[in-house]
Amino acid sequence: MEIIKVLKKRYSTKEFDPTKKLTEEQIEQIEDLLQLSPSSTNIQPWHFILATSDEGKKRVAKSAHDFFSFNEEKILDASVVVVFASKVDLTDDYLHHLIEKEDADGRYANKEFKEQNKAGRAIFAYMHKLDYKDFQHWTDKQVYLNLGNFLLGVAALGLDALPMEGVDLKMLDEEFGLRKKGFTSSIVVAVGYHKSTDFNKDLPKSRLFKKEIIERI
Repeated sequence: MEIIKVLKKRYSTKEFDPTKKLTEEQIEQIEDLLQLSPSSTNIQPWHFILATSDEGKKRVAKSAHDFFSFNEEKILDASVVVVFASKVDLTDDYLHHLIEKEDADGRYANKEFKEQNKAGRAIFAYMHKLDYKDFQHWTDKQVYLNLGNFLLGVAALGLDALPMEGVDLKMLDEEFGLRKKGFTSSIVVAVGYHKSTDFNKDLPKSRLFKKEIIERI
């Protein structure tokens, strides 16, 4: 399917069919989408909780309480639910881990290229941590870059999805011990197949005119 057709077809699913499950191959493809996303300087400042079981989805659904209760059913009925989390701090050990993984994957023809890339990444990373003091904001941007890639990829796989900010992020952090691992939750995405009664599936897509948002120069 052509990419523009995918973009025109995808939408935010409001009702999931709980009787339709994803295959193991589809779940692995979802993991591929999360792993292969681009990020600034390849910093990859993220962690994901992938709830594929009913018990796992119930744990995620704890965050959809009180004001956020409108999202509980969506979480429980989806086939898979993904918690996106961003890194809260930067360490030299992590930067070293990244460069060594790239080296092991054959990214560097010689040591000079490796050292240049290591220094370049550190400049931007520490710029956000120490100069701009917006490291958390920067890592959230990378997670949302992953999110956009993920939503498009899921749609290309023929699946439906719903990104949700309407959850208790602190509760998710506590439920999965994310802060102890050096991360904090950013958003939740439910994935599966829409229900026939989903009101949103047949509504026309609405976007601003190109002339309003695009300026050619």
